[in-house]
This record gives sequence, C-alpha cells and structure tokens, in this order.
Amino acid sequence: MALPRTLFDKVFDAHTVLTREDGQALLYVDLHLCHEGSFHAFNALRAGGHRLRRPDRTIGVADHYVPTDARTTKAIANPEIRGIIETFRANMHDHGLRHFDIDDPLQGIVHVIGPELGLTRPGMLIVCGDSHTSTHGALGALAFGIGASEVAHVFATQTLWQARPPVMRVAFSGRLAAPVSAKDAALALIASIGTGGGAGHAIEFAGEAVAAMSVEQRLTLCNMAIEAGARCGMVAPDATTLAYLAGRPGAPAGPDPAWAMLASDHGAAFDREESLDAGLVEPMATWGTSPEEAVPVSAAIPAPEATRDAAAARRSLEYMGLAAGTRMAEVAVDRVFIGSCTNSRIEDLRAAAAVLRGRKARVPAMVSPGSSSVKRAAEAEGLDRLFAEAGFAWRDSGCSLCVAMNGDTAAAGERVASTSNRNFPGRQGRGARTHLMSPASAAAAAITGRIADVRELA
Repeated sequence: MALPRTLFDKVFDAHTVLTREDGQALLYVDLHLCHEGSFHAFNALRAGGHRLRRPDRTIGVADHYVPTDARTTKAIANPEIRGIIETFRANMHDHGLRHFDIDDPLQGIVHVIGPELGLTRPGMLIVCGDSHTSTHGALGALAFGIGASEVAHVFATQTLWQARPPVMRVAFSGRLAAPVSAKDAALALIASIGTGGGAGHAIEFAGEAVAAMSVEQRLTLCNMAIEAGARCGMVAPDATTLAYLAGRPGAPAGPDPAWAMLASDHGAAFDREESLDAGLVEPMATWGTSPEEAVPVSAAIPAPEATRDAAAARRSLEYMGLAAGTRMAEVAVDRVFIGSCTNSRIEDLRAAAAVLRGRKARVPAMVSPGSSSVKRAAEAEGLDRLFAEAGFAWRDSGCSLCVAMNGDTAAAGERVASTSNRNFPGRQGRGARTHLMSPASAAAAAITGRIADVRELA
C-alpha cells in the first residue's frame, strides 16, 4: 500500500526521469520562462553548438529592463538597456520562440502573465531564471528559480538536476480581516520564522485562510515564500483554481481530471509544520533591510536586542536612518511604488484605488500594472482615473522600481513605501530605503505621507 504523499512529492515524482545514487533527480521541465537576463545562457548555448531542445516549451518575456514610460525600444535613452532588449529580441527570433516583446499587447511581468494567460497550470514543473518563479506555485505547480548555467542546461536538454528538498506545511487558520491582505500574512509569517525559517524547503500553504483566498492573493503568498528562504511555495488546486483558469487562452477547454489528485494525502508527513492565526494578522510594514524585519504598522520598531540578530538589526537601523522605539506611524515616506510581480494584479490595484478614492497623495507616487492586460482592465474600470486624480503616475507594465534595472529608481536616502518583495540595501536604487507593505497600505502612505494604518482611513 502506497504511503501518503504531499502535493510537492506528487508533482516532483511525476517529473523525475531518473535518480542518481547521490539522491539528485533529473527532472523534466514542462515550461521554461525566460526574460532579457537570459542572454548569458543563450551565449553558452551558442558556444556549445546547441539548439533549444524544446522551443515549444520555452516562452520569453521582456520585463526586467523595459521602460514603464514608453513602449518602443527607440525611446530607451540608455544604450546598454536598449542593447539588452535588442539582444533578447534577436535570441527569440533566432530560436523561433514565442515571446512577449516590449510592444506586445500581452506583455507584462513574467510571473503575472504566466497565470493570467493560463500558461501556468496545476501539476506543471516550471522554471525561470528569476527567484520569484515560486509565484506560479499558487496554482498547484512546482515552480522555482534557476541560475544562468541551469537556464542553459534546460535550453539544451529540457531537464534539470535537482536535490529533493524537505517539505514544510504552513497553515493559516481563521480568516484575514479586511483590509488585511495576503501580503500582510506573508510578512507576518516571515517576521515570525525569519528569512531562514523555510531555508531550502518547499512550502505548502494551507488552512482556512488560504482556502478563502483568491488565486491572486495566493500568487502573492507563494511569491513571498522565497523571502522566507524557501525553494518554492505551493497551494493545492481547488474550485477557486479551476474557476480562475476557465476561459484563459493557454488553459485547456476543461479541467484535467488529474488535477483533482493534486492535494496532500491525509496523513502525509511533512518535515516541518508551522501555523499562524490569520485573524490576528494586522497591516504590516518592514522597518529594516530584510523582509523579516517587519512589524504591524500600529507597533514600534523593536530594540535590536529583541530581534533574531541584534547586529543585523543595528546595521539595518543605521542604513534606514531609524531608531529603535520609533512608532511606525511616525515614519515619513518620500515616494510610493505600487507594482512588481508581488502586488500588481487587478485585485491589488482595486485595493489601492479604494483607499485613494477622493483623496490626494502628499508624496510622488507611481503605479506600474503587472501586465498590459491588467492595465487595460484597470482602465476599463476607471482605476487609472482614480490614481491620476490622487496624483499617481500611471505607467506601463514591467518590473520597474522593484529591481531598478530600467531607469525607474529612487534617490539615495529616499524612503519608499513599496509593494515589492525585497527591501535589501540598494534594491530600489543606491542608498534608497525600502518599506515593504500591501497595496492598500502603500496607498495609505501616499495619502498621509507616512507609514499609516489603512484601517484608520476607512
């Protein structure tokens, strides 16, 4: 009689071609997503005299370097960035790959358009040269980021060597109380277990709160799994998943019967289990330079001695220009950014717009929708007008200020309220200071000019 298996084990085993004596498994890749940064791997492929093994299972997306204030390559002033995008385009054409270029009506951030186009489906194994590939796990896929040499290996063989990671179950009991969001839940989890709390694990998110989440909220949760040190994040597909996929261009006409089996068996053993009461989660924001340095916006910055790593906390406070004991609500911000593969979908924009309605931003602010499709949907609902009336710049889709590779940057010393996923030093520009939070909280920060409790603006 077969032993009970986890969701992760089922998908991992289904893609294992063979296993070596050292435990490494050769996995077959269903979908390989690549972006402009893949030029190193294409160079390696060319140097080895290889062609792509399965060009039909590789999709390219221009997102990291694309400008959000123009949709043509000619409009890019920086010749290096322009060259990277032109190289991406040449590689796509040279290998006959389906791709979404800068001016494609379906262009967007790779981890946004994969799910929205139905390219991401339950039970798939998906890789991309980007750590936040874990996002796709929200639909019951096994998805993780890979390095440049691994990208080249997948190009050449459509396979990848991987060690089986330990599996961790994170259960959120209860329900999130609006306007608390999946981003707040993710930050609360990381603050609780630390950025190394899920180190090397595959995390399965479960519990009543996760079951009640929309797919877009689950995408945010799995996106942030990486910031807990995890290899990937997953949510078992359910009726919510099937309803989300129905009618999307890349999805099948009806659900695959095999998807019904993609849930952890009763009695399946996890290497580690964590639980949080979602009903106790408050709007969160980071105060330091690590996603684990987060507290409720109603709280104060802790003393370094009260943190997991006092020395790291002191360095964070010095970089951020903050002092222990300062109330988060007293921290002024200089700029607001709503976007990134974490929080740029239509539900995210709706949440921010609802807070902004009839109000004005006190600081410069911008919105970069996660895809051209999201932008069109938002404009059809009039959200663009709400943002514009509040003083936000309404931009095109791209990674933008999340990673500051395309010219969208914050100045040294500027404090940014951001819906992105990382607050590392220099992430949004050299010397820039990042505070991670949800879209609703970012909107509240724009209105007040400081980190604020969005619940007080209702």
